[in-house]
Amino acid sequence: MLKHVSFLTRDIGATVAFYERLGATTEKDLTTPEGHRRAVLRLGDGLLQFFQITGETPAPHPHWAEHIALHVTGLRALLPILKEGGVTVTRDLQPSPSGRDMAFVQDPDGRQVELLEA
Repeated sequence: MLKHVSFLTRDIGATVAFYERLGATTEKDLTTPEGHRRAVLRLGDGLLQFFQITGETPAPHPHWAEHIALHVTGLRALLPILKEGGVTVTRDLQPSPSGRDMAFVQDPDGRQVELLEA
């Protein structure tokens, strides 16, 4: 069973706020003994962990094939709110292969996030 997936971030506050807008809840937000900022976010049964480490820069791949996929409720209403908030949409609202609404956006570090209607 997968425990969590971990990523670097430039700005842990912006990253936490982004994923909270998508339904995540923050389980941990702390500074590690080494002095790094660490946040653990719950998304349903899954966990995302982010580290902000001085001198380290995240380098997510810009292609949609490398992404985080999330089920969301009310994607048609959520997507315009995200756009108004400055979130970059890389694939606008369209039907997924299963016929549900789907879109791709970028998190604050440029990581691709697939939003799929729950």
